[in-house]
Amino acid sequence: MRKETNRPLVLAAVMLAMFVGAVEATIVTTAMPTIASDLGGFSRYSWIFSSYLLMSTVTVLIYGKLADLFGRKPIFFIGLTIFLIGSILCGFAVSMEQLIVYRLIQGLGAGAVMPIATTIIGDIYSTEERAKIQGYLSSVWGVSAVSGPVIGGLLVQYVSWQYVFWVNVPLGILSMGVIYFFLHEPKETQKASVDYKGAFLLTFALSTLLIWLVEGGQGFGRLSAIGIGLIALSGILFWLFFRQERRAKDPLISFSIWRNPVILYANLVSLTTGVILIGVSSYLPTYVSGVMEQPAIIAGFTLTAMSIGWPLASSLAGHLLIRFGPFLVSFAGGVSLVIGTTMFVFMNTALGPIWAGCSSFFIGVGMGLTNTSFIVTIQGAVPRVQRGSATAANMFMKNFGNTIGASVFGAILNGTLITYFAKEKLTYTIDDVNTLLTKDGRSMISSQGLDSLQRGLESSLHWVYIAIAVFAVISLLLILRIPRGKVQDYVNN
Repeated sequence: MRKETNRPLVLAAVMLAMFVGAVEATIVTTAMPTIASDLGGFSRYSWIFSSYLLMSTVTVLIYGKLADLFGRKPIFFIGLTIFLIGSILCGFAVSMEQLIVYRLIQGLGAGAVMPIATTIIGDIYSTEERAKIQGYLSSVWGVSAVSGPVIGGLLVQYVSWQYVFWVNVPLGILSMGVIYFFLHEPKETQKASVDYKGAFLLTFALSTLLIWLVEGGQGFGRLSAIGIGLIALSGILFWLFFRQERRAKDPLISFSIWRNPVILYANLVSLTTGVILIGVSSYLPTYVSGVMEQPAIIAGFTLTAMSIGWPLASSLAGHLLIRFGPFLVSFAGGVSLVIGTTMFVFMNTALGPIWAGCSSFFIGVGMGLTNTSFIVTIQGAVPRVQRGSATAANMFMKNFGNTIGASVFGAILNGTLITYFAKEKLTYTIDDVNTLLTKDGRSMISSQGLDSLQRGLESSLHWVYIAIAVFAVISLLLILRIPRGKVQDYVNN
């Protein structure tokens, strides 16, 4: 007789695992200005995020497939273990290049944490229960939002930035222990069939695209022979990947699932919201620290507002979803995203960090409403044997959006800074922006140099926020394509 799963303890362990991932985001983004100032290499700033997101984007599909084949527990353990090893290594980095490599390892494991944790909840709770449980899961973002920036700011200011990577190791180990003893799954009987060829093609397609986006305009011209060659190679690899997915026995991305219009548009919106999320979380601390001259703790609290709005909206969405359906809930979220990103476009130093925090809050509300409705609906629309893959596909689109956003916004920031320096006939380089990110750095340059660098950084970030607002409008237009109906209309348990 199979043992029964202890749902409250498993829920707590899943929330703890998600907390590890959420804290990683809030602590690292808060600490990045200090890390960049310490290690140097501001031109490689976006690669700290892109390298992590590249690996987590590709592996999320593999982990989702493996979780359907071998069960959630073993794959969750493997992924979280790799993630924790990567976290430990990140703290030992002595250069930006080393940190990028260790973030790749961290991302290799991160692809398992969020999707499998979410899939476990989909397995042990019914569709109606999931809508309410998502409120608990999203509260993780609120807790991490309050604790993450505070812990990160205190560690950076009074200890060392290395500990922002090490602080989540004991929590991850505790989560694995609880899952091991209290989650009991049915034995999987399917034969293993993983599309490794598809994973290989997707990895290299994304890698070449990222190199073109991030390094173009710096190491080589985007329309140079190297630039054109890279973008052509990426296009060919993506074409081969999609052809492989149509032929594979068990593809990484099942196009049959995407025939459901709710799943199709939910995944497309997840792509655009992923772009928005990485743009806000990566560059808001840079604006608050470098342009507004606020300390790391204040920069972190502007992100806290987003992560507080997220669980509040998610809890509300859980109650509204069953009653009104995914369209109305996600539409309200799309409107909130447009409001928040528009506020960022009009942000300036005179408005201060309060304005930045309010803008961030609207982004969090939009994320909470859209993500909750999408996850609950998608998990209810497929049977258990496809739930891991379906959840992973949605996470993939979100991570893919993060990956594209990190590289696109990095390219916009670097490109506009180079243009500004050339236009103003300044001898600064992109790496000189490092001096703006800390109080000690700003004290080492003249008032005229400080003003020039800050105006350049503010102008460049303004263009980043305009691009983020465009993606918010696209999200809202895609949401309008979601079919009207109640969430129960799509249940397939």
